[in-house]
Amino acid sequence: MKRPPIPVKILVSGGFGVGKTTTVGALSEIEPLSTEAAMTSASVGVDYAGEASEKTTTTVAMDFGRVTIDDSIVLYMFGTPGQDRFGFMWNDLADGALGGIVLVDPSRIDDCFVALDYFEKIGLPFVLAVNSFAGRTQLTLDQVRAAANVDPAVPVVALDARRREDVKRAVLTLLQLILSRARSAR
Repeated sequence: MKRPPIPVKILVSGGFGVGKTTTVGALSEIEPLSTEAAMTSASVGVDYAGEASEKTTTTVAMDFGRVTIDDSIVLYMFGTPGQDRFGFMWNDLADGALGGIVLVDPSRIDDCFVALDYFEKIGLPFVLAVNSFAGRTQLTLDQVRAAANVDPAVPVVALDARRREDVKRAVLTLLQLILSRARSAR
């Protein structure tokens, strides 16, 4: 009798408008579940997606996507909401997660600190993924690492959240980190 695949859960997090929904959608083999809602006039001056952004919606609960790695493993991706006012959901979303990807907009590095602090506080291994945006500030990975002040053991990778191969590479980096930690804990 064939065993069902092992579920592996990861989080995709970061500041508002950094590309979490896009990241989940780029890799998911199913139509991703997205809880996007139209931004209202009440969010003007509160929710800032950065220079040249045309963002008109926001995630109000989570994003969800799935990727079958092989017959034995299925990866479930949960994207967190980006605004602090939805932070009360993070504990539930993090429950059972093996790791996370923290997305960073290099023109708004401060926006990733909430996710970094949260993942560090709960001891969740993570990869810092620098999302490239046309028309926005570009920094080297070393500059982002220094500005984010992450531990040298934290992988820092570049990606374009719209490109499946870039997201796949970030996820594989995270999975390698998780396996490495598991092996060293033995």
